[in-house]
Amino acid sequence: MPDSVFDIVRANDADPAAAGQRLLSRTPSENLHDLRNAARAFQPDSALLTAINTALAVEAPLLLTGEPGTGKTQVAYYLQQYFGIPLFAYQVRSTSTVEDMKYDFDAVGYLYYAQHGAEEDTAKTREHFLKPRALWQAFACDTISVLLIDEIDKAPRDFPNDLLEELDQYRFKHPFKEEYIPAHKPRHRPIVIITSNVERRLPDAFLRRCVFHYIELTREHTRTVVQARLGDFPHLADEVREQALRCFWRLRDDERISKKPSTAELLVWLAVLSTRATPVAQLDPDNLGELFGLAVLIKDKDDLGRLRGKF
Repeated sequence: MPDSVFDIVRANDADPAAAGQRLLSRTPSENLHDLRNAARAFQPDSALLTAINTALAVEAPLLLTGEPGTGKTQVAYYLQQYFGIPLFAYQVRSTSTVEDMKYDFDAVGYLYYAQHGAEEDTAKTREHFLKPRALWQAFACDTISVLLIDEIDKAPRDFPNDLLEELDQYRFKHPFKEEYIPAHKPRHRPIVIITSNVERRLPDAFLRRCVFHYIELTREHTRTVVQARLGDFPHLADEVREQALRCFWRLRDDERISKKPSTAELLVWLAVLSTRATPVAQLDPDNLGELFGLAVLIKDKDDLGRLRGKF
């Protein structure tokens, strides 16, 4: 008999009203999709805490690397919650420039205003169309804040080198004035968290300015993370959770797998198992290719084929 919580879409079910009610009745954990909420349960290990405290002691950026899904970005939200301070985040893209981190300039709006607006000083007019972004906001903040530069390895090659002065001096020149942002030396520098998935090597000059930490996925810490998030898995029996962890580490240790699941995938998988109230009999460490919810853990077609003995 299909489970009313998990089986929202059912074969040969022609009742849109009932189906719509099942769709609306979903109650997924907010922690799975909201980094701010999940930060309350974040569990840094001793090595990460040492790296954080080292960066704080010398007011240096903390560069966090490691596999995707190991909690690098979460560190910034953890520190925001821990200290009760603002967080300004910038998601790096393949087209990003350092100027994109500093401000947005509405060139189209400025051009229209210059042609049709009242006659005013040009510099003031241009300032009106400036919108500060994460770097500007963090540097000009009245209190200590957290500045998150997320996935810097996705940026163009020159992006890290273009940040050297900013990371040294914690200021930058105003785009239209002969002054700096901030105008005066800040009493406290922002806490800078930079993440990288190690898709490419970062420049040595950039690395020299950072405290470096690689987040390693270990059995002990994974168990601590899961224990802290038990509220996200209300229908997951202890024996099912333990068996799921055994299966997870079998997948991690399987040499046939090229894209190994990490903590993020594990937490989502446990939530799926909880929603379905999956029995322990359906989690066989010796038959990983038939695990329920395998699509959450394995994201590569060839890996899936190897697990199922197709090649």
